Amino acid sequence: MTAVDRTPIVFVHGTRFSAGQWSPQLAALREEFPVAAVDLPGHGSRSAEAWSLKAAVEVISDAVESLGCGPALVVGHSLGGYASLEFARVRPERLRGLVLAGASASTRGAWAAPYRWVAGLVPRLPADRLAGWNDWLLRRMYPAEVVEATIRSGYAFHALPAAWGEVLGRFDAGAMRHVAAPVLILNGEKDSVFRSGEAEFARAHPRARVELIPRAGHLANFDDPDAFSDAVRRFARQLSDST
Repeated sequence: MTAVDRTPIVFVHGTRFSAGQWSPQLAALREEFPVAAVDLPGHGSRSAEAWSLKAAVEVISDAVESLGCGPALVVGHSLGGYASLEFARVRPERLRGLVLAGASASTRGAWAAPYRWVAGLVPRLPADRLAGWNDWLLRRMYPAEVVEATIRSGYAFHALPAAWGEVLGRFDAGAMRHVAAPVLILNGEKDSVFRSGEAEFARAHPRARVELIPRAGHLANFDDPDAFSDAVRRFARQLSDST
């Protein structure tokens, strides 16, 4: 089976990041699968665009169409995971499978309160200081080949209030009922916050399963790029074999 016969994969980044977040996965998977990574509105190359979930869905949809291989496996991390859930609801005909990474926590109720506070605080801090701190932290924690593409692309702190302002209060396990395709809930073992609704999200979908990246946290695709890529690869192969 050649790459063009395989399930296409579209990667959707998390809060403040960009398509660069997925450079390890694109490198690991592009020889076997048609792959693309998007910049969400307000992020990366789309920094000047206004954030909205509606616009995010269109960005993901355009990326699926650009691969020219039919419905795609969409891999969404954190903010990108919730945007991918909305894509699954609005564009079910373009979805072959869904990977929710660090996005299996309800954004409703008391859980959302500290995130609303952070979303309100970030714009009050100097963007260059936030960027410098993020650069230092990523370089301290991860090898250069894992994070340099993310660092080069910069950070979308300005988009955070609008993005999380729309996501908070909107999603819980009930959103899984709108997903027609198979789902892999792929979390870092130590990502306690975003694993908080993991069991409920899995129970809400008849074709969902959970897989954990051992010893990884919220940025599981940075913590163990090989394990994360391998989990996506195996799921994509299952989808390919089922068609």
